[in-house]
Amino acid sequence: MNSALHWIDYIIVVISILAAIGMGAYFAHRQKDTATYFTGSGKVPAWAVGISIFATLISSVTFLAYPGSAYSGNWVLLVQGLMVPVVLLAMIGVIVPLFRRVIRLSAYEYFERRFGAAARFYSSIAFVLTHFTKMGSVFYLVSMALAAFMDINIYWVVGILAVTIILLTLLGGMEAIIWMDVIQGFLLIGGGLLSVFFLLFAVGTPYGPSDILSTAWEAGKISVGPFDWNFCETTFWVMVFNGFFYALQKYGTDQTIVQRYLTARSDHEAKKAAFIGVTLSVPVWTIFMLVGSLLFAYYQLSPDPAVIDPETGAQLMKPDAVFPHFISTQLPLGVRGLIIAAIAAAAISSLDADLNCLSAIVVQDYLMKMYPHWADRHKLNAGRWAVVVAGLGAVAIALAYIQSNGGAVLNTIFAFYAIFSAGIVGIFLLGLLSTRANKGGLYVGLIACILFTAYATLTSPMSMPDGSKQTLIDLGDWNFTHSKYMLGVYSHLIVLVVGYLASFLFPSEKVNESLTIYGFLKKQKQP
Repeated sequence: MNSALHWIDYIIVVISILAAIGMGAYFAHRQKDTATYFTGSGKVPAWAVGISIFATLISSVTFLAYPGSAYSGNWVLLVQGLMVPVVLLAMIGVIVPLFRRVIRLSAYEYFERRFGAAARFYSSIAFVLTHFTKMGSVFYLVSMALAAFMDINIYWVVGILAVTIILLTLLGGMEAIIWMDVIQGFLLIGGGLLSVFFLLFAVGTPYGPSDILSTAWEAGKISVGPFDWNFCETTFWVMVFNGFFYALQKYGTDQTIVQRYLTARSDHEAKKAAFIGVTLSVPVWTIFMLVGSLLFAYYQLSPDPAVIDPETGAQLMKPDAVFPHFISTQLPLGVRGLIIAAIAAAAISSLDADLNCLSAIVVQDYLMKMYPHWADRHKLNAGRWAVVVAGLGAVAIALAYIQSNGGAVLNTIFAFYAIFSAGIVGIFLLGLLSTRANKGGLYVGLIACILFTAYATLTSPMSMPDGSKQTLIDLGDWNFTHSKYMLGVYSHLIVLVVGYLASFLFPSEKVNESLTIYGFLKKQKQP
């Protein structure tokens, strides 16, 4: 099949991008205050908020990376996602009403009320750094994929995506983002299902669904192992522990999710939205893992010399590139356009949420500290400027990636960002679960966490653009050898344990019990 896109495919992609800009323009007239701009005035229905949460969690990197992971390995990374509903069932009843009661806009207001201004600054700057760098990475990776699909210069792709996302966020605020996410969410689901269908019922091959599935199963591609108790490799148990903290981080400390709670009409609606988001996310994560497994079986049964050497069976194409290759060469007219539109939609869904939430943090956590008596119109204008600046900053990171062919220097910079943004879930759990924990203890815990994370990050192998691995500091036998997925687990535990124990070195502080789980439980017992 010809890999060149048909004009119909181009039209489908263009329509999806214009729809995003149109959605921003449609809601622009409502954005007259910060309550509407950042939270939709708390009037968005639960089902729309839930789909928006789902669309934000399923980024375009997931769209491309999950199939690549299953193609080269198996479904072990899915275990992280499977832990989300487990944690959510246990904690969401506390987390949602807590945030809706104690914060105005920023999730990190809770950290200040519990541990003081320094805790709020640390946690909010951690959010800004991690999401800002993530946005640049998403811009780069998605632009690379779309440029290859559509045979367009990558700089044009970066520019078009940037204009679309900035305009949608700038004009329409959180309302436009949520309703565009609803449309894009269905595109994501449809793209995944179409991919599975065409892999199972591949045209032009003598193989049916049972052949494809059995080949994938026999090759171990539909598995969540290994089940070894080994923290140095990516095992089932490593992903269980990582998934526990991932779920807490996303639903308990991530502004992009917490801000969604404030858009719902009530606590009940917000909790329902959280469950809808997870209910949709886990099956879609599974679908894209299945796509990778089916891709492996498809190319085993129908070898493509561009993917696998027909004589030696050696893999010729990077795993992450196999799914885009399949889309370009095997999907029929129109379907390719829908899949590519879904990839673009995933990028827009993820990045527009990041922009709005970064803007909210800049206004609420920084500017309002400096100008506490600002009128609401000044806050709204500042929020819009923050959207533009953050969007252009993310584009600058993407361009730096392009110029450096993957960004060895940027990888190093991002490693240092990771060092100084670790342990956020540990802070949250310390505040929520302990009435004895205090500011002094927390600060000791954070220092210990930063030192450990610096050691682990700088002595762990880092992937370079050429595929090689290198450490920034080589300590030989003293290098950190555990899986990178365990690093986040350890950093949170260090803040939690060290912070709690160190609190006994400082005078106890009076704690507002309503900021802890004990206050919530006491309120539940009241008639």
